[in-house]
Amino acid sequence: MTFKLDSLFESAEKPYLDANALTMLSQYVSSIPERIAVYRILRDQEIAIMQPIADALQQRTQEPEAKVERSVRHGLMALRYVAMAMLLDDSAFVEGRLQGWLPEMVQAHETQALDQQLFQLLEQQLAKVLTPAQMNLLKPGMTKARDLMLGHASSAPVPAAAVPELDPLAGLL
Repeated sequence: MTFKLDSLFESAEKPYLDANALTMLSQYVSSIPERIAVYRILRDQEIAIMQPIADALQQRTQEPEAKVERSVRHGLMALRYVAMAMLLDDSAFVEGRLQGWLPEMVQAHETQALDQQLFQLLEQQLAKVLTPAQMNLLKPGMTKARDLMLGHASSAPVPAAAVPELDPLAGLL
């Protein structure tokens, strides 16, 4: 399911997991209920979380509405990948899913300033609906997503097939 768990079970020559591997497996398994709870909150409250961010960005900036909407859509996609990475306990999942297209889209559409505000607002919104412990579960993925959005763009071209459908925010703004 996750890279960490996959690595535990890859060694066919080992008849039993060692103490460290069992501890890691136990920690992950015991955290599953909380991870699922956080995932459900994000899934069920996605619009309630993102709408105030979209509204605040629109009020704070003189940027065209289309540019604000693009930034919010990218933020939403990033949040969805962060949620999945948190569920899987695999922050590399975020990088793997976003790296091929997001930095280039941010750079091409010049949304860096909006995206920086978006991440600040997103962290504030998430702090209103999640506990500090729940926020800590999201932190590794959020950090990777923010870093990708705000700076570490590669020079590789974006294949059209790599850009996901961004229709889910049609009702926002």
